[in-house]
Amino acid sequence: MFNGLGMNPGNLSRLSNALSRSISPENFTGEPGKGGMATTGTGAHPATELGVGWKISPSIVIGSGETFTLAEIDGPGAIQHIWMTAAGRHNRFYILRVYYENSDTPAIECPVGDFFATAWPQEYFSPLNSLMVTHNPGSAFNCYWEMPFRKHCKITLTNMDHEKLVLYYQIDYTLTGVPDDCAYFCASFRRFNPLKYKETVTIADNITGWGHYVGTYLAWGVNNCGWWGEGEIKFYIDDDGEFPTICGTGTEDYFCGSYNFDRKLSADGKRQYCEFCTPYAGLPQVIRPDGLYNSQQRFSLYRWHVCDPVRFRKKLRVTIQALGWKLGDNEGKFYNPLQDDISATAFWYQQNPSPALPELPGKQGLEII
Repeated sequence: MFNGLGMNPGNLSRLSNALSRSISPENFTGEPGKGGMATTGTGAHPATELGVGWKISPSIVIGSGETFTLAEIDGPGAIQHIWMTAAGRHNRFYILRVYYENSDTPAIECPVGDFFATAWPQEYFSPLNSLMVTHNPGSAFNCYWEMPFRKHCKITLTNMDHEKLVLYYQIDYTLTGVPDDCAYFCASFRRFNPLKYKETVTIADNITGWGHYVGTYLAWGVNNCGWWGEGEIKFYIDDDGEFPTICGTGTEDYFCGSYNFDRKLSADGKRQYCEFCTPYAGLPQVIRPDGLYNSQQRFSLYRWHVCDPVRFRKKLRVTIQALGWKLGDNEGKFYNPLQDDISATAFWYQQNPSPALPELPGKQGLEII
């Protein structure tokens, strides 16, 4: 019997004994027949004349410094969709964590904005329309990464901001048998601000065991003038030493673009960076100088390895160079190692439910303005 996992148009017609469940502020446990029963909540006053069942608890409030358990689920099963909209100012200060199989250490630890590939604060909305993550009007984050678990899954959100956070969210999951070859979904976050001269950006490291790498998100703040995306991405797989098995040809190439992403024309006919979103790769955010307060260019870049996962049996390390151009003494062009502000989020599946994640920066180390 079909277990209801790995959903796609090709198996959508198949019947399954899998159970559909959902957790939200209107049903904190996901129990069947227990939704919409709240008598108190953030919507209690607007529902005064209507009563129970009329949007009494649509959201939660997480105080400054507090951690709230969004979901706690007994398996076996899998998270299939997460939606949330954080009515706050700093998505870097809201930390998402996911724990599998009653582990004390998370398999996912990442700021909300970076996990949903939309890190930079901005005055105007930037849509992100990809297969695995979307950012929809006005501030809706959606995740479609499948997250299997066998015994237990816990999802928490920590508010590191000095202000309270009003959070609307819904976590859709299925209770079903999980095959032995299903791995655990993991995500880690790193920031380099500024990157040291001639140092490479470590996107992922200390990944050990059996698994496959499935995605990269970079929030790249450029500190220099000129083009910044010549750097090569490198995947060091299993027994690789000084040199990697997979070596890319340039930053924009890895993110499935080419030639500086600059085929958009301004009103006066000058070439500009061109935002784009595709199912597996994109440049959804470009923060441009405005002649006043937006003084540095900033970019969001995502690449999902859904059709081409990078598989490893023993270990994996992923790096990327920050590399631009400079003019030499004889007006020749030479590569220029950059010292930019780069945040890297890595996504992968592995057999072990408790990966060794890097230490998350403190509040000042996370902040972006």
